Formats: sequence, C-alpha cells, structure tokens
Amino acid sequence: MKFTIPCRSVYGGNAEGEALVTRQRISFWGGVDPLEGKIIERRHELVGKSIKDRVLVFPSGKGSSGWSGVFVAACMLGHRPKAIVNVEVDPIVVSAAVTADVPMVLVSKSDMGRLKTGDYLRVRPGEEEIEVERTT
Repeated sequence: MKFTIPCRSVYGGNAEGEALVTRQRISFWGGVDPLEGKIIERRHELVGKSIKDRVLVFPSGKGSSGWSGVFVAACMLGHRPKAIVNVEVDPIVVSAAVTADVPMVLVSKSDMGRLKTGDYLRVRPGEEEIEVERTT
C-alpha cells in the first residue's frame, strides 16, 4: 500500500529509508549512546534500537542543549539517521539537524499516527509531502 502525507520543510534535502517510529519524545543527552547509535533510555519504547540509516519519527526532542551535541556526535561516528520527522518545532532538534545536515520535516500529530516502524519513507521537503510505502 502506498500513500502520501503532507509535511512542512524545516531543513531541506531529500532522503529515503525505513522508518523508526515512536510516540515518545527522545532525549539524546543520556537517552542515546553516540558510540553505538542506539537508544539506551531504559523506559523508552525504542530502547536498544539503532537510529542509523533510519528515518527517525518522533514528536519532538526532550532535554537540554546537550541533545544537539550528542546527536551530532552520533552522526560523526557513523550513526546518522536518514531524516527526522517531528510534530513540534524544537530549536534544539532543528539546530542538530542543520549542523549534521540531516533533512527534517514536520507533520501533523494525526498524520504521524499513520506512520509505523518498518514503513519505507521518501522525504522530499521541497515537495511538501512524504511518500509512504507499507509492505505489511
């Protein structure tokens, strides 16, 4: 099944890949191991999952300015996500996306609810939509 959802560009660049979706906010400072590129926050629904080469879908960041430093470090160590899809604009996440050159878009909360881990997403910020391909 294929469908599209509208998005609003935050930081440009085309990307595509398998989605890693959570309804929980993500903290990179203490919540992600930059050496492994994995979520380590014990109570997070994605604990143990890698962000590498995934389209990372989450409502927004949580935490302090350390978020962007850990995100950029993870990217520099080879654990860069293909793109970020958020519901809310978080200046810390935006600065991290720009610094690490990771495309970022915003979607509505209801459209985010349509996305599932494993969906194949084509993020095209200039086109203002995300193409979604679901195999299951």
